[in-house]
Amino acid sequence: MGKIILKNVRCYSFHGCLKEEGLIGSEYLVSLKVTASLKKSALSDRLSETVDYVLLNQIIKHEMAKPSKLLETVANRINKSVFKKDLRITKSIVTITKVCPPINGDVEGVSVKLKQKKDSKF
Repeated sequence: MGKIILKNVRCYSFHGCLKEEGLIGSEYLVSLKVTASLKKSALSDRLSETVDYVLLNQIIKHEMAKPSKLLETVANRINKSVFKKDLRITKSIVTITKVCPPINGDVEGVSVKLKQKKDSKF
């Protein structure tokens, strides 16, 4: 088994419970770590035999573009989409960070992290 990691994919999205968050949006950083067998691709040097991180980036961008109140909901959608789009993936961990959240404090970011294994109920 091996891991493919996308770290801090930048997205501008419209998530949050406050009306203003849905109107003006904010910056997010999304990290995704997936587990899959990479033995075949390590030997063959063929993109078709590995998990394509371009596809993973597209999944992140697509799901982040759908406004939601909770980051937990978005993270769950990303995990589910990852398993649907590439059957080789056995585990997915997604972390979504809202940069400078509106919480009356000097906070760099607030994050939600969800882990899911293939075929497990969330």
